[in-house]
Amino acid sequence: MHLVLFGLWVVAGGLAGTVWLVRLRYLRDSIRQRQLLTPTSFDGFPDDAPRLSVLVAAKDEEHNIETCIETLLDQDYPNYELIAIDDRSTDRTPELLAQLQAKSNGKLRVVTVTALRDGWFGKNNAMREGVEIADGEWLLFMDADCRQLSRRTLSIGVHDAMKHEVGMMSMQPMLDTPTWWEKIIQPVCSLVLMIWFVPQKVNDPNGKAAYATGMFMLFSRACYDAIGGHNSVRTHVNEDIHLARLVKRGGHRLRLTENDGLYRVRMYTSPREASRGWARIFFGSLITVRRITFSASSLFWYTMFPWACFVVALIGTWRASAETALRWQVALGAWAFAIVCMQTFLWRYYTLVYTPRLWSITFVVGTVAAFGMLMSSLLQAIGWKGTTWRGTTYHGDRVARSPGGVAVELPSETGIAEPAPPDANGTKTVNAEIASR
Repeated sequence: MHLVLFGLWVVAGGLAGTVWLVRLRYLRDSIRQRQLLTPTSFDGFPDDAPRLSVLVAAKDEEHNIETCIETLLDQDYPNYELIAIDDRSTDRTPELLAQLQAKSNGKLRVVTVTALRDGWFGKNNAMREGVEIADGEWLLFMDADCRQLSRRTLSIGVHDAMKHEVGMMSMQPMLDTPTWWEKIIQPVCSLVLMIWFVPQKVNDPNGKAAYATGMFMLFSRACYDAIGGHNSVRTHVNEDIHLARLVKRGGHRLRLTENDGLYRVRMYTSPREASRGWARIFFGSLITVRRITFSASSLFWYTMFPWACFVVALIGTWRASAETALRWQVALGAWAFAIVCMQTFLWRYYTLVYTPRLWSITFVVGTVAAFGMLMSSLLQAIGWKGTTWRGTTYHGDRVARSPGGVAVELPSETGIAEPAPPDANGTKTVNAEIASR
């Protein structure tokens, strides 16, 4: 019996390696079929370019907002407006936005949200306020931590969306990972989502896969209105994924692309922030207990377990007697095969997430961190834990605690409260032209 179990353990090493080889094949296919946009993907833009409204929500973004707005104001797109929504910031964000607006020659408009509207989650409420004053035929929603690398980001994005006649186009960011812990964590977390949301499947109008990144969501106004806009996702923390699902369910074309040289983002600036942020993303993207559990199990069985078994086999080979030496050597070979296949895949994968390949040897460390984040998202999925983001705590489809300490309970029938009337929503504009409207 002992030898049978040992033999099964050895076979498991071979199977784990085979799984990574299969993943490598799919990765190579994905690389060949990449929907990659660059600054040279399209030259120029016609003078009759459709009106574009770019909306950026900012809450306590004093370290990012200047770079974000300045690089957006410097775009070569001939017909666009930029709307920044200050969402209850308590740092220097309002002051910096006022300075940027003063020197923008009227291109930047600023809206200030002073309180969270009942029945709405923070970012969704802020974007809704911006849309109310936007006049574009196309609406582009971006995050305040995005930095444009090219003056052509808007032109390339709109052209691609119009060329493919989509209702919604989302462009994946290039990730900035300046610190060691980001190089360890970010590639692993990105891979978890990549396994579920392959761009080719997302772009298939006949497929069910739907995904978008809130860092770059471009809608035709007709599509946005048809799916109900942010009103339809007002109690969702991961509104981008849910908007993408609504687009596909509504029969509109959804497109997911990548970029090289258009824009970058540094998602998180501390391990604690990254842990909370990725747990929130996993919860909002994977949604079901089954998917979250499968993702966590996959990380354990195909990354953490092979490395642990390799170490055990290495120690066993070193300490083996003459009678058992061959047996342990075979085991060591099987688990070494699994590790080599894994690292071969990762060596190729790390170039896709713009992380130096040598950092792929830390993947198992990042897996442990990602496993913990998935466990946190699992607790959220089964209702045992809420999530805190940007000073507001959410639990399920309600705001459990806002920065002011107010709990907002939503009706049990729908889980969504009707919006408060316009004169009671705690929102004001700081732009004279907008206020006059």
